[in-house]
Amino acid sequence: MKLQHRIKLRLLPVVLPIAGLFVFLHAPLVAQTPQAEEKSVKPGINTEYLKPDLDISKWLGRFEKHGREVFDQREKVLDALHLKHGQHVADIGAGTGLFSMLIANAVGPKGKVYSVDIVKDFLALINKRATEAGLKNIQTVLCTDRSTELPKYSVDMVFTSDTYHHLEYPRNTLASIRQALRPGGQLVVVDYRREPGKSPAWILGHVRAGQEEVTREIEAAGFQRVETPDFLKENYLMRFRKK
Repeated sequence: MKLQHRIKLRLLPVVLPIAGLFVFLHAPLVAQTPQAEEKSVKPGINTEYLKPDLDISKWLGRFEKHGREVFDQREKVLDALHLKHGQHVADIGAGTGLFSMLIANAVGPKGKVYSVDIVKDFLALINKRATEAGLKNIQTVLCTDRSTELPKYSVDMVFTSDTYHHLEYPRNTLASIRQALRPGGQLVVVDYRREPGKSPAWILGHVRAGQEEVTREIEAAGFQRVETPDFLKENYLMRFRKK
């Protein structure tokens, strides 16, 4: 009888879900279950940048030209960051270094800029431009498609311009960004407006998510939206704070 009684006690949490006992016995099993690996949200989105014969002059002409809103409005975008001397800022998807150079000047010699990109040739260009400009506070970082490769608690702000739609694994990358930010750190995202019926066909085909979906993804990653200045037309700018 004693043996039978002990057996019933072992089976009791399965047969009768008594709150305290059931949760206590099964919570460790849930915690040990690994999360499913994140799948690519836009396979091949960065293929063009990873070609071995990348034409840097082509991308300079495309990224830094009049008629491209973030280039024309670069000073207003910079002002919207509210940068302070001495801050450490990561420019994710730095590209040809347009904003890295501007941010480096804004935070001053006691500040620091991490220019982060998956393209080695872009990083080499940024190093060259920084040397020519006498900027010693820029450090280039080769990232992966899942991680910024930034040290934990290394930056006060993460800035990204026309790059969010290039995040092939946004959940992984956002987790990496959050880890790199110091407590209360900020994430500023500039990206294309994707509005069916309004946006050009190339944006609808190239950009996977609109502003509302991007907001949901970032908030789900542990951020709170604190500001959305409205001075851009083709793009939007959103500021988030790490919770």
